Amino acid sequence: MAITASQVKELRDLTGVGMMDCKKALMENDANIEAAVDWLRTRGLAKAAKRSSKAASEGLIGVASNGASASVVEVNSETDFVALNSQFQDIVSTVAKLALDVEDNVEALNNTTYPNSDHSVADEIVEAVAKIGENMSLRRSAKLSVTNGVVSSYIHNPVTDGLGKLGVLVALESSGDKKALDALGRQIAMHIAAIAPLAVSSDELDADVVSREREVFKQQAIESGKPEEIAIKMVDGRMRKFYEEVCLLSQTFVIDGESKVSEAIEKAQKDVGAPIKLTAFTRLALGEGIEKEESDFAAEVAATAGTK
Repeated sequence: MAITASQVKELRDLTGVGMMDCKKALMENDANIEAAVDWLRTRGLAKAAKRSSKAASEGLIGVASNGASASVVEVNSETDFVALNSQFQDIVSTVAKLALDVEDNVEALNNTTYPNSDHSVADEIVEAVAKIGENMSLRRSAKLSVTNGVVSSYIHNPVTDGLGKLGVLVALESSGDKKALDALGRQIAMHIAAIAPLAVSSDELDADVVSREREVFKQQAIESGKPEEIAIKMVDGRMRKFYEEVCLLSQTFVIDGESKVSEAIEKAQKDVGAPIKLTAFTRLALGEGIEKEESDFAAEVAATAGTK
């Protein structure tokens, strides 16, 4: 199978591994990027898949909250300049507030009537495209609610109130003091923003993610030439460490650098005055998973000037 330069570059961006090793990995795995990443990790050439440097887009993340519920949305644009446009900011803030009372999906939110108008959110965005002169779209939305407690929200490096490029929601169930509970929730949200856990606990991890990691660790153990019984123990030990690294409750709390998040929650129960249960979290970072086309700036200048 022919391997293209762009495939090799993509794998190198993801893993940081040399070009020749990337090409070999792709050849061994029929040009399957995900399988090639695992192949490289199995041989100790890549510790883990990095986020692609091309995975980016512009626009804003917006959050809104009413205490027992909170929402977060992502509205994308072509350039970063739009994030400073007051009309665009107003739209993102309004859409985030609308998401509080809408079914938790983008289609329902797009079809919701925009305030003080006779048209939908989607139509409002289309009108904004015509006025601002740049393509925009509502890409993602999420909402969390609690029966008794708070949903705390956090925007990292906000450009204005409730708007930025990374937003987090944390749902905490408790009958205790809501102000103290929200303070804890905000700290946990800051932790999530920094560390990006995959799930609250190991029970909630995606089965495919767990299976993939276990298989990588298994192949590493086999490659090391260890006896089967030792290899099994090695895999189990590495899986325990994996859970500690990616599951929120077992991570070291960045606020104090010592406690596990679960321990910090237990300790906070004294100030809150009641038991606390962290039921869910959501983290949206602007442009996650969107591949932004890379351009050759010198070539663009040359083309504009009419030169080759």
